[in-house]
Amino acid sequence: MKNVDDLIASAAELADRGLSKGEIADELNVSRETASWLVDRSGASSPKPASDNGGASGPQDIHVDWSAIGRDSKRMGYIAHAMADLLQKQGEDVDLTIGIEKAGAPLATVVARELDTDLGTYAPAKHQWEEGDIDELGGSFSRNFSQIRDRQCYVVDDTITSGTTMTETIDAIREEGGEPVACVVIVDKQGLEEIDGVPVYSLIDVVGVGRKS
Repeated sequence: MKNVDDLIASAAELADRGLSKGEIADELNVSRETASWLVDRSGASSPKPASDNGGASGPQDIHVDWSAIGRDSKRMGYIAHAMADLLQKQGEDVDLTIGIEKAGAPLATVVARELDTDLGTYAPAKHQWEEGDIDELGGSFSRNFSQIRDRQCYVVDDTITSGTTMTETIDAIREEGGEPVACVVIVDKQGLEEIDGVPVYSLIDVVGVGRKS
């Protein structure tokens, strides 16, 4: 996807397939606000070009497309190996890696193999989100994978946009009695060093540069 018009078209396609706005945000690696704006724009009878948005400025966000990695298992292996390298010195007693669904799960699978840990996955609340208060929704750990059971664990995802999903996952792990030792992502749009006391590592930090009005 090369521009905002491509993103709008992609959001429309995903919405037509029945994905929630939260899932669309996940698929396009954008915030919920951006996903909502893209879907709303795609529903216009005569969408204007991205350069002419009718006076309604879109949210400030950065789209991340890492599909060149995701569609090739060898490339994903290289990236996940680098992510595992960032984590490996964080705790000798860690024996569980949690992948945040959807994109974090395949990355976590390879990270878990590299670090010789069990594998778990977490589906965040945003996957259910359409409109209204997301705080009324809840995420869940898959029963098909390893459970927390008071264990130390790593947390893996592809992108941090606002930090909300990672914060939710950390809280969910603690509610299960687990101890999140460190988080790792491919791209961090916030440049975070930690979330709720848990170190955050990323292969790429994205920092916006410009004058504020």
